[in-house]
Amino acid sequence: MANLSSLSTEQRNPRTTELDQMSPLQIVQAMNEEDKRAAEAVGEVLPQIAEAISLATSCLRRGGRLIYVGAGTSGRLALLDAAECPPTFGVSSDKVIGILAGGPQAFLQAVEGAEDSTTLCQEELERIGLSKDDLVIGLAASGRTPFVVHGLRHARSVGCQTVAIACVRDSKIGAEAQLAIEPETGPEVLTGSTRLKAGTAQKMVLNMISTGAMVGLHKTFQNLMVDVQQTNEKLKDRARRIVTEATDCSDERAQQALDEASGSAKIAIVAVLLGVSAAQAKQALERARGSVAAALEGRQRHGL
Repeated sequence: MANLSSLSTEQRNPRTTELDQMSPLQIVQAMNEEDKRAAEAVGEVLPQIAEAISLATSCLRRGGRLIYVGAGTSGRLALLDAAECPPTFGVSSDKVIGILAGGPQAFLQAVEGAEDSTTLCQEELERIGLSKDDLVIGLAASGRTPFVVHGLRHARSVGCQTVAIACVRDSKIGAEAQLAIEPETGPEVLTGSTRLKAGTAQKMVLNMISTGAMVGLHKTFQNLMVDVQQTNEKLKDRARRIVTEATDCSDERAQQALDEASGSAKIAIVAVLLGVSAAQAKQALERARGSVAAALEGRQRHGL
């Protein structure tokens, strides 16, 4: 395994050696320039990210789960992405899961030694009943965190498909996984602080994978989140605006359609656009496997 000090994420950044002497404006200018490099690094691995989207879509379609494992910043980003999928896409909370070294309490306060464990990740995966239908994605900026290495190794032994996300090339976790996504973000503005560029790159990759997979599962219509869960007033308003945007109807008609559809923006959209009842719209969506676009295309075939 590569010595930590030899990794590009741990090197000193020659562009910020005078960080402590910079003005606030110079600091943010430097950080902004480095963040651009993170985006460029992600741009170099788009084919691998696209492959991960395909794996995740297939996994969720067959009833499996998308399981992220990570430690420190990587693990916290995993928990964040997992937590945002249910309200955004209407999936159950057990479909996209984040496992953080040290447990949920480590989100706010580091649990010493957890990331170095060679057994804790396996124990957590066994606790949630890991099966070969699941997809396990391991994240580690350094690409060498034992918690993630051994978690991926266990997942592979169970027969799971596996993906690694690291910010160095030829990473240890990449060698353990079926697919390696390795945007090389390079030295940080603050030496070794991988919550910066590396964290930004990992968040970008996670955004792409989860969003792309949900698009593949027909959780969107055009660029609208039609399976949004109305858990607060903001989201109720968003659902109404989604129906209005998708159908070009009035706010009053959108709200009426939502009420008749028990809050389902998908059903409401199909009902308005096809001029049918909520029950008929629901049947059309079921025939189209949840795809609004396919339900609309199939209206003539089914006499709607």
